[in-house]
Amino acid sequence: MRNIAIVTGASSGFGREFVLQLAQKYPGLHQIWAIARRRDRLEQLAKTVKCKTGVTVVPIVMDLLDLSGMGELEIMLRQEKVTVRMLVNCAGFGKIGMVQDQNIQDLINMVHLNCESLTAITKTVLPFMGSKSRMIQVASTAAYLPQPGFSVYAATKSYVYSFSKSLNEELRSRKITVTAVCPGPANTEFFQVAASEKKEPFYKKLFLADPKKVVKKAIRDCSNGRNESTYGIAMKLIKIISKLVPNNLVIRVIGWMQEVTS
Repeated sequence: MRNIAIVTGASSGFGREFVLQLAQKYPGLHQIWAIARRRDRLEQLAKTVKCKTGVTVVPIVMDLLDLSGMGELEIMLRQEKVTVRMLVNCAGFGKIGMVQDQNIQDLINMVHLNCESLTAITKTVLPFMGSKSRMIQVASTAAYLPQPGFSVYAATKSYVYSFSKSLNEELRSRKITVTAVCPGPANTEFFQVAASEKKEPFYKKLFLADPKKVVKKAIRDCSNGRNESTYGIAMKLIKIISKLVPNNLVIRVIGWMQEVTS
């Protein structure tokens, strides 16, 4: 049986960085299956990884908003007779703005991709994961608190966080670790998509993290069996604040800061 990793959202941002670092630093992988919509980027990534590390990246062009692709993925897994040693769910997006001002389809797609598709691919891949396999679910520090102006996105990441924590316990007997990765703002394409015509909140720009460092810590924490990975002192403080300060007060402050930048 060949050992593989599967990474969703692999064409850019954290997903792409996970592919690069897993190929370099995660021992025993024969292939990395990279899932995203943009074929050209996946093929270029595959060439880069092969050249640098010798690891084969298999580009899988799939729109995760279409759940029919799960059946095709399951067939592939059966036919190739592989063991999934690492699943990384990175695919997702957010939109900045008040709910009343946003396109309804964007809101629905956010929930669909960030929650439903993540759940579906997790369920599809689980039967092919062996003992001591690892799973990384990319949540966000937005999971810790409701965020006015980012309401739906924060809610979807709260789902990912809670789902990951409980799933980790469910899979304890199989010795599979599920790690919820909770990054803050990072220097990726995410905010370009999230902001669209809206202005990026200034306070988020202050804490932009290097995606390489976020991913490096996530892989290390997951390998060490931790169920959560949060990079940076500022983001860890946010988690502490979310537990110590009344939610209503924090939400009012976030709402005020959003108004200042809009």
